Amino acid sequence: MAPTDETGQAARHTTPPDAPPPAGPGVDPVPGSRPGVRMPRWLPRAMVLALALYAVFQLGSWAFHQLIGLLINVLIAFFLALAVEPAVSWMAARGVRRGLGTFLVFLGVLIAAAGFVTLLGSMLAGQIIKIVEDFPDYLDSVINWINGHFHTELRRVDIQEGLLRSDWLRNYVQNSATGVLDVSTQVLGGLFQLLTIGLFSFYFAADGPRLRRTVCSLLPPARQAEVLRAWEIAVNKTGGYLYSRGLMALVSGLAHYVLLEFLEVPYAPVLAVWVGLVSQFIPTIGTYLAGALPMLIAFTVDPWYALWVLVFVVIYQQFENYVLQPKLTSRTVDIHPAVAFGSVVAGTALLGAVGALIAIPATATLQAFLGAYVRRYDVTDDPRVLGHRGPRPGGGAGALARVRGLWVRRPAAEGAPSADAEPS
Repeated sequence: MAPTDETGQAARHTTPPDAPPPAGPGVDPVPGSRPGVRMPRWLPRAMVLALALYAVFQLGSWAFHQLIGLLINVLIAFFLALAVEPAVSWMAARGVRRGLGTFLVFLGVLIAAAGFVTLLGSMLAGQIIKIVEDFPDYLDSVINWINGHFHTELRRVDIQEGLLRSDWLRNYVQNSATGVLDVSTQVLGGLFQLLTIGLFSFYFAADGPRLRRTVCSLLPPARQAEVLRAWEIAVNKTGGYLYSRGLMALVSGLAHYVLLEFLEVPYAPVLAVWVGLVSQFIPTIGTYLAGALPMLIAFTVDPWYALWVLVFVVIYQQFENYVLQPKLTSRTVDIHPAVAFGSVVAGTALLGAVGALIAIPATATLQAFLGAYVRRYDVTDDPRVLGHRGPRPGGGAGALARVRGLWVRRPAAEGAPSADAEPS
């Protein structure tokens, strides 16, 4: 009998129990996966985007580490341009072109630096020559002292021959000859770095208005006023820091020059300039580093003179910290000494010696900028503001008052008759 339509449809839809279900139209089943489950369309694009971001991050990190030296030089140049900006603006306001004014300022700084380095180099060369000439006398005095106290028979000729024949001297000469090339490379690198800083700082100072206009053109008008305000604060604080330090260096140099001239220490003017500059422009350790060289030169004249120089350096440092510096920096970089010390430590940890030099003006700029936008309130007249501890409930002044009251009431109670006593 021929099958009916319903019987044929049931036969077609009947499948064996072990057979997998048919796949959907146009979809091939993936081996080992559940049928009907496929990869989301966004997953490949997300993976490509993540790989692209990782590659960009690695490329940026590599470029940053390669350009870190240039970025530090640009940062130094920017702060140097901020420092000379008041002088350049003063000259520009009187009709001098900014380029010419910047050139004159940098020429004056260059002449002063070259003169100082020349005088210091001549002083050191003279002292080295004097030490070399007097070395045989020093060696004879040491040998005589040793022979007199230890009953030996040392001679200067034997010691000199032993030194000339020693392997130590031969190795030292070879290493010194090998290190000449390294020293020359470092000197050339330092000169190139100074040239780079000088060029960037010259362009920053000469094209200051154009640079500010370019930066402000990228911002809306509301932000432009804030950027110009921050720029003005940075110029004032950096220039004030430089000029106040220069004035303190002048006072320090004059004071030490009077002392060294009184003690008849040679090269007193150069040593005074050294003390003034190093003690003011090298933070934290500048004072001790500045006083070491005059002490060494004074020791060659008389050991007691070195002691007098040390005492004067310590006394003058206290006078500068508590009298001179607060008066000169109260209107320029008025920051707390602890904040200044912390900023120097942080700058040294981040950028080394460069960070130590620019840490104080950067911190003063940030403090002034925050002070202009942070709202302050009047402080209540509370004794705890001054560090006075108030009375605590159940203790402290309250307990002391109760003990005093009991002590006062006790003699009165002993002298008064009790309520149970019979009258006489």
